[in-house]
Amino acid sequence: MTTPGLNVLLITADQWRGDLLGAAGHPFASTPHLDALAADGTRFARHYCQAYPCGPARASMLTGLYPHKHRSIQNGVPLDARHPTLFKEARRGGYRPRLFGYSDTTLDPRGRPELDPDRGDYENVCPGLDVDTLLTERAVSWLADLLAKGYDVDPDGGRDAVFAARGPGEPPLFSAEDSEAAFLTDRFLLWLAAAGSRPWFAHLSYISPHPPFAAAPPYDTLVDVGQVPLPKRGAAPETEAAQHPFIAALYDQMDAGHFVPGLNGRSRDVSDDMIRRIRAIYAGQAAEVDHHIGRIVAALTASGALERTLVIFTSDHAEQLFDHWMLGKAGYFDQSAHVPLIIRHPGALARAHRGRTVQQFTESIDLMPTILTAIGVTPPRNCDGHSLLPYCFGEAPAGWRDEVHWSTDFRDIETRRMEQQFGLPSEWCNLQVIRTERLKYVHFAGLPPVLFDLEDDPDELVNRADDPAARPLKLEALDRLLTWRQRNEERTLTGYLARAGRYFEET
Repeated sequence: MTTPGLNVLLITADQWRGDLLGAAGHPFASTPHLDALAADGTRFARHYCQAYPCGPARASMLTGLYPHKHRSIQNGVPLDARHPTLFKEARRGGYRPRLFGYSDTTLDPRGRPELDPDRGDYENVCPGLDVDTLLTERAVSWLADLLAKGYDVDPDGGRDAVFAARGPGEPPLFSAEDSEAAFLTDRFLLWLAAAGSRPWFAHLSYISPHPPFAAAPPYDTLVDVGQVPLPKRGAAPETEAAQHPFIAALYDQMDAGHFVPGLNGRSRDVSDDMIRRIRAIYAGQAAEVDHHIGRIVAALTASGALERTLVIFTSDHAEQLFDHWMLGKAGYFDQSAHVPLIIRHPGALARAHRGRTVQQFTESIDLMPTILTAIGVTPPRNCDGHSLLPYCFGEAPAGWRDEVHWSTDFRDIETRRMEQQFGLPSEWCNLQVIRTERLKYVHFAGLPPVLFDLEDDPDELVNRADDPAARPLKLEALDRLLTWRQRNEERTLTGYLARAGRYFEET
């Protein structure tokens, strides 16, 4: 499965929903280049992240670990330096992974001087990466480019200030040719032209379609608002708020202005017309990223590098987009955790199985062992994920998972807002989701559970945790959850044994 001289291009687009692809049958997605990549590779239709928001999601993706092991559980919670990362491991194979964008990694503060800026920066760089172009929330490189082109921007305001000058649903002040996605793609293509023939590894991390939801023409009107359906949701916000106290709390706190420049009020109160407009703009933002991915594939093809390059497209987490009356990545619904994944392997085995769609459950933790295996590096013993390369080569791995897991930690150790809301200690402010074909169970450390029978309730509207008729499903979920946890504990050293003067290693 190792291909000598293989390049690696890992592309992430922040907050991209798993259903937002033409290849997935989305009714108004404009993603011709990603659809073509799927037709020329393998699309994983039921791929899920292991945590949200961005920092925890990327921590799992880039360490191959479930959150209960890496414990970088919120934006700003450090990633323990002892954990191997995809990029550090790739260096064992002779690669120098290069970053275009950001990785949202909070570095381990231990051993750093008190005034070291890295101690207070949740947008640092994942260990193992060399930086070509860094675009955090401040977006200094992009703002410098806008200033050089004559735009009136505030360097101290960061990227959000660039969007804040316009009203809700209005295009931003920059043209599509000068957007952040265009800028980042231009920087990558400049580097690619001089990358040479030595195998390379690039991580291209787009922030779009992450909020603020605003797109420059023509992407702001690319989707006909009249063709956009309303979200999947209960009859009224109060109906879904009654489902669980956690959802009710999120409704009270979710400010629509955090997602849409100039929009006031809570997400649950946004008008249907504005909801359709925002959903159309979100699809337009995704279409813009798709356009630039098309530029990249064209450049790889023209140089002959495409047939030496493992191309992966995915997202860190997804977006509610008003489904269940919510915005952002929050709660426990599928819309926050279901993300796209397309893998195009250039090898001969993969060519024979191009255009395959995999329906088995896959997880973000699978990317690390997939990439490492492809470049001939043995994944760390403690890695929880499994290589997806067999699927790319037309195989069906025996004993593959029939469930997915994700979690979110909703503590707030700065304001203690959620702790006070529920009367819970910080360590109890978390939830764990297990989802199978039939059931979805959400276990809270300090609040009542949630259970959905997805066979009867695919839109996740009726909590059956207290329904006696659903007790068998609940018991199955609890049994699965405990078994999963026992099978995925720390194992860095548990495969070694010293006994009677001999040293044994599990293979």
